[in-house]
Amino acid sequence: MSVERFIAGIREALDGPAVVTDPSLLAKYETDQRALMTGRACAVLRPRSTAEVVAIVLLARENGVGLVPQGGNTSYCGGATPDSTATQAVVSLERMTSVRGLDRIGFTISVDAGVTLQAIHDAVGSAGLAFGLSLGSQGSCTIGGNIATNAGGIAVLRYGMARDLVLGLEVVLPDGSIFDDMRALRKNNSGYDVKQLFIGSEGSLGIITGAVLKLHPIPDTHATAWVKLAENPPLGEMIALARRESADLITSFEFLSPRSLALSHASPPVLEGGSGGALLVELTSSTARIPLDEVLTGLLEEFFTRGWAEDALIATGGRQRTEMWRRRELLPEDEKAAGGSVKHDISTPLSSADRFMREAVDAVRSFDPALELSLYGHVGDGNIHFNVLVPPGADRIAFTAMIEAELSPRLYEIALEHGGSFSAEYGIGRFKRGLLDTYADGRKLGLIKSLKTAIDPGFLMNRGVLLSE
Repeated sequence: MSVERFIAGIREALDGPAVVTDPSLLAKYETDQRALMTGRACAVLRPRSTAEVVAIVLLARENGVGLVPQGGNTSYCGGATPDSTATQAVVSLERMTSVRGLDRIGFTISVDAGVTLQAIHDAVGSAGLAFGLSLGSQGSCTIGGNIATNAGGIAVLRYGMARDLVLGLEVVLPDGSIFDDMRALRKNNSGYDVKQLFIGSEGSLGIITGAVLKLHPIPDTHATAWVKLAENPPLGEMIALARRESADLITSFEFLSPRSLALSHASPPVLEGGSGGALLVELTSSTARIPLDEVLTGLLEEFFTRGWAEDALIATGGRQRTEMWRRRELLPEDEKAAGGSVKHDISTPLSSADRFMREAVDAVRSFDPALELSLYGHVGDGNIHFNVLVPPGADRIAFTAMIEAELSPRLYEIALEHGGSFSAEYGIGRFKRGLLDTYADGRKLGLIKSLKTAIDPGFLMNRGVLLSE
C-alpha cells in the first residue's frame, strides 16, 4: 500500500479543489451524522464527473487504498465514515450535481449522484411532476446516498422505498469499469436486474454516479389532518381502514407517541396529542376533481365512531399543513435537544405492529422502569422508530453502548418474533454489522458475502461497512 503515491497521482489526475488533505477541512467528512464515530481519512476526493471517479478508483486499486463513497453524510449507521487507519479516502460526490435530463412525457429524470434530494424535488416540481422520496434531511442528503442505502421516508406507503423509484443506474465498479444501465425503461426482462445489487449495498460494491428516477404527477391537492388519539389505539387496524376508505390515496400515516410530543421545545406546543399520542394523516391527489377533504372527513368520523380518536383538526390552508409537518419533522431534533436517544429502526408487518409495541415497551419496563421512550414513525409502512431517551445527566456515548449491549438485542428479538427487521430504513453501516451477523438468515448472509467477494475481491469499496473483511 502506498498512500503517498496514491495522493500524488490523484493530484495529477484531478483539479486542485478536488483533493482535500488539510486536517481542518477533513473533519466534517470524518465524523458520522450522530457524532458517534470519528475516523481518519488520508484524503477527501471531490470528483466532478464519472470519468474522474474512474480515475480515482483505478489509482486506489493500483495503490491499495480503500475508498469510502459519501453523499450528504447523513447516515445514522456510520455507513459513510472512514475507519481510523488513515488508509481510506472519502469520495464525496458533492460536486456532481448535474440534472442530465427531464422527460415530462415519460415521467423520468436523469441526474448525477451528488444532486440533493431537495434539488430533485425543485427540478421536477417546476415541470408539474413529483418524486416520491421525501426525507427530513432532503436539503443535505444526496440521491446517490439515498439509493445506496435504499432510503425510505415519509411517503413509502404511497410510492415505496428508493428501490421502487429507480429505473436506471450508472456505477463505477471496483475494477474501474462502468456499469451503465441509464435506461428509462419500466419493462425490461433481459436477464438479471443487475442494478438492484447496488441499491441498498451502502457503497460496498461500487460508487453510484448517476440514476434515472421514476416520477409521478405532482400531488398538488392535499387533505391533511392532525388526529388526537385515544389511549391504546389499534394502529394496524386504523391504517387498513384508512387505505380502504380513501381508495388508497393515503400518502402518509405518521404516529407520534405522547412522550415524543412532549419533547417539543415550543411553548406552549402548537399541536398536542391525545392520551394515545397523535397521528398525522395526509391524502394527496394530482386532480382537484376528487373531494379529498370529504374523504378525509368520512375517515375521521369512522375513527371517532370506533373510539380510536379524541379529536382531530383538518388543515384549512398551507400554513396549518406546514405546521403539522414541522411538528413531525422536528422530532429527531427535539430528541437531540433533550439529550439524545438510542435509536432502534424497527419494522414489522402492519398486522403485528401493535403487539410488537406492547411487548417491546414491557421489555423496557422490565429492564429499567425509569427509562423513557420516544416512539414515532411511518406506521403506515410498519416502520417504528423505537428510541430510548438518554437520561438527564447521563453520558450519551456510554448510555448508548450499555443499551445496545443489554437491551437492544431483546427488542430486536421481539421484532423478529413478529416477522420484522432490526433495520427498516437506516441500513447496516458500521454500527449494525454485528446485528447482521447475528440476525440475518445464514443463506442470505452467505449470498451477500459471495457477491461482495465476486465484485470487490480486494475489499476496495467501503471496507468495514456491511461486512467485515
